[in-house]
Amino acid sequence: MNLDGKSVLVTGGTGSFGRQFIRLILTRFQPRKVVVVSRDEMKQWEMQQDPLFSGFPQLRFLLGDVRDITRLELAFREVDVVVHAAALKQVPAAEYNPLECIHTNILGAENVVRAALGAGVGQVIALSTDKAASPINLYGASKLAADKIFVAANNLSGTIGTRFSTVRYGNVVGSRGSVIPFFRRLVREGAASLPITDPRMTRFWITLAQGTEFVLSCLGMMRGGEIFVPKIPSMRVVELAEVLAPGIPHRIVGVRPGEKLHEVMITEDDARTTVALEDRYVIEPTGVWWTRRSFLEDGAGLVGEGFRYSSDGNDRWLGREELLRMLGELDRDGAAGH
Repeated sequence: MNLDGKSVLVTGGTGSFGRQFIRLILTRFQPRKVVVVSRDEMKQWEMQQDPLFSGFPQLRFLLGDVRDITRLELAFREVDVVVHAAALKQVPAAEYNPLECIHTNILGAENVVRAALGAGVGQVIALSTDKAASPINLYGASKLAADKIFVAANNLSGTIGTRFSTVRYGNVVGSRGSVIPFFRRLVREGAASLPITDPRMTRFWITLAQGTEFVLSCLGMMRGGEIFVPKIPSMRVVELAEVLAPGIPHRIVGVRPGEKLHEVMITEDDARTTVALEDRYVIEPTGVWWTRRSFLEDGAGLVGEGFRYSSDGNDRWLGREELLRMLGELDRDGAAGH
């Protein structure tokens, strides 16, 4: 996807993904304008002071919330591409504050759709999560609802031509609130043991750099209505802890409410409309409006009846050396950012 001369807007642009994605497009392309929309003025100020983002006159910062349709309508004017990354993502916080989660993740998605259609935005791609497949917590359910909103939004574009698609992937190595920074902090503080929810627990893993590159590639191939899922490795959480803190014992604390032993990104029911490319799966929409060419015509293959893409049934597992390499990239990126 070539973004030269394009106007790109990122909701939640001061978050982990947003910062990485914006840095990527500013250094690789010559966009006409890059707009950050977020509600935290302190994070915006910190981002503006970061040397990584200085010297780019096309970078704009707008205070705003995806809950505010009026603000989005103003922000989306003359924008070509919207990447929707804003969300409430903490599972316990969503369980305790369900209405807040619904207002941001579901009604916020509706507002993004309405504003994009009103402004005639060309492409909208939204970030989802593995927790949206067969959800058992409110965060996952809210993101599933958002996925449905973005897929169905293609019904409404008509002659406007706006295309909406979604990207769904797993845990991001080193993102704020994830288990890796948590374990590392405990090690630095001299913890006598590391808390493990369940020794059987597995998760999908992807780096921020891989996630942003994946979203960029999806922008280049989206036709509207797809859910893109990268082929990424899994790892048992207990093995992750052993790599981060060898020799430190573990204590089993039990699975938290709303937490799964294993994550799923494609269910058996979704598999009926899922095709496989070399580096990703594509869940194609089922609406009668889906008249665009299937990826099967471009060489994709059917995944087969009963296919299920889960972190425990994955055919690719993250080894110690690959994890250490990913952590090394994370540390280098973090050092460069500070």
